Amino acid sequence: MKRPLLIGAAALVLAALVVIYTFWWAPGPKRGPHDIIVKEGTTLHSVARQLVSEGAVPGTARTYYVMARLFGSTDPIQAGEFEIPRGMGGASVLDLLQHGKPLLRLITVAEGMPSIIVEEKLAANPYLTGPTPDIPEGSVLPDSYSFQRGDARAAVVKRMQQAMTKALAQLWPKRSNDCPLASPEQAVILASIVEKETAKPAERPLIGGVYCNRLKIGMPLQADPTFIYPITKGKPLGRRPRLSEVHAKNDYNTYEINGLPAGPITNPGKASIEAVLHPAQTKALYFVADGTGGHVFAETLAEQNANVAKWYAIRRQRGQM
Repeated sequence: MKRPLLIGAAALVLAALVVIYTFWWAPGPKRGPHDIIVKEGTTLHSVARQLVSEGAVPGTARTYYVMARLFGSTDPIQAGEFEIPRGMGGASVLDLLQHGKPLLRLITVAEGMPSIIVEEKLAANPYLTGPTPDIPEGSVLPDSYSFQRGDARAAVVKRMQQAMTKALAQLWPKRSNDCPLASPEQAVILASIVEKETAKPAERPLIGGVYCNRLKIGMPLQADPTFIYPITKGKPLGRRPRLSEVHAKNDYNTYEINGLPAGPITNPGKASIEAVLHPAQTKALYFVADGTGGHVFAETLAEQNANVAKWYAIRRQRGQM
């Protein structure tokens, strides 16, 4: 009588293992990978229904819940977006949702990225929802912003703008008295010009110093990016400017107006804002490209003209003139 009992017990154990494997360790019926968005406050009950409905785990929501209670951890389910790899079984799925790292999606606004490109970037992102709001130039702080799939574009823009507001609130009170700027908004306008004028971080305070010197004596800024902005809204011109564009009459062209343009010409980064709030101590009033990606600075018009002649000679050698 013992042998049949042993065989029966072994069969029961084997059947139990098959059930456990099928409903706990085996992957779901649909091939992965699966992306799942877990909302804040999600319970084991609700996530079991979600996983089964998406084919990420086998069986029914009830069987998965029972297996999870019997064999899984009692730790809470995390909120966030998770990627479940292909072939991952139910036990590993629960562990991922309880202890794994949610997916981190980022959208990056580079320093000097104009609002028109920020809007295009947001509109093209397939994981965001809702319309893209109009973004005033200079209102968002360049940085990388995390988001979850399904977030509203307007909500992401709001966070970008809040970051700029916070940065200005921190930087403006600590400004020096070396630049005649009357408000944080004026600082952003001048910083946007500095941002467009150089790609070398070390030059930003120097260029900021040049423009601050010009503002002090009422000298036009004569910044090329300002007359280009009304034409392209901050995108590259892609050609040599026309003489008519250099002398166009508008509120942005600093060849035709004194002082700052009507508004920012891009979204400046913190470094450029700091460069105009703490400009370099310099007597320079001029600068021109030096052929290496940087600039050479001058205090007098005669020095500037000599530097311009050198730059033109470099361009002719390169076949650019």
